[in-house]
Amino acid sequence: MSEEVQAEQEAPEVEPDSVVPLLFGRLLKRLRTQAGMERAELGSRTGYSGATIASYEQGRRIPNAKFIMQADEGLNARGMLVEFIEDMEKAQYPAFFQDAAALEKKAVELHVFATKAIPGLLQTEDYAFAVCRMWRPLLDEETVQKRVAARLARQDIFAQPVFPTISFVIEEHLLRRPLGGQAVMRGQLEQILLHGQRRNVEIQVMPTAREAHAGIEGPFTLIETKNGRRIAYVEAYKSSRLYTDRETVRELEQQYGVLRAQALTPSESLALVEKLLGET
Repeated sequence: MSEEVQAEQEAPEVEPDSVVPLLFGRLLKRLRTQAGMERAELGSRTGYSGATIASYEQGRRIPNAKFIMQADEGLNARGMLVEFIEDMEKAQYPAFFQDAAALEKKAVELHVFATKAIPGLLQTEDYAFAVCRMWRPLLDEETVQKRVAARLARQDIFAQPVFPTISFVIEEHLLRRPLGGQAVMRGQLEQILLHGQRRNVEIQVMPTAREAHAGIEGPFTLIETKNGRRIAYVEAYKSSRLYTDRETVRELEQQYGVLRAQALTPSESLALVEKLLGET
C-alpha cells in the first residue's frame, strides 16, 4: 500500500469527546496481545500503520466501521469489537450533537431550518473547515479535522438505497456571506445546486426582505424515524437538545410549514443560488 493511499485511509488524531474510544482501545490492545500479534502485523492485515493502531489503542483516534469489523475478524473477537461500531460513530461528534446524529442517520424524513451557516449536510469540505476554524473559543487543529470528517460522513445519507425525504429552508444571508473566501463560497453554491437536483431533496431560501418570518427564534431540525417517531433538534449555545414531546414537536412542525410557505419555492431558490454563483 502506498503512503498516499494509507494517509487517505487513516483517521486524524483527535481528543475524543467521550470515554468510548478509550474503552475500545483497551479492548483492542488486550485482544491483540492475547493473539500474540504486534501492532504492525494488525496494521498490515487491516491496511493501517502500526502507529495508527497505537493511536486506536490509546483512544486518540476513532476508527471507522470497516477497520473495526476487520479487527474483530482478525483477532477472533467474536463480535466484541463490532458491538462498539454505533457508539464509536457517535463519538465522532461533539457531545451535544451525538444523539441527533444517530437519529439523523436513521431518518426517513429530515427537515432543516438554517440561520447560522449552510447546513452541515450540504457543506463542502472547504466550507466546513472555514466554519470550524472560526469557532470561538478556538478549536485545536486535530479537533477541527475530526469535526469536518464527521460532518462529511453525515452526507452518506444521500447515498442510502432507500432515499429519505429531505428539505432545507436556508436564510438568504447565508448564501451571501463568503465564509472562507470567494473561492470557497463558489464551491459551496455549486454544491447546493447539485444537491438541489436530487429527487428527494428540496432546498428553499428565506429572502432577507420578507416582512413575515415564522422562525425568528432560531434554527432547528425535524426528524421522523422509520417507526414513526417525530423528534425535534433545537440548536442553542451550550444547551442544544432533542425534544420528543408531541406538543413541542408539533409547534416546530407548524413553524416549519409556515416557513416553507413564506420562503421562495425550490425552483425560485435554485435560480437565486445560480444567480449568486454568477456574481462570485
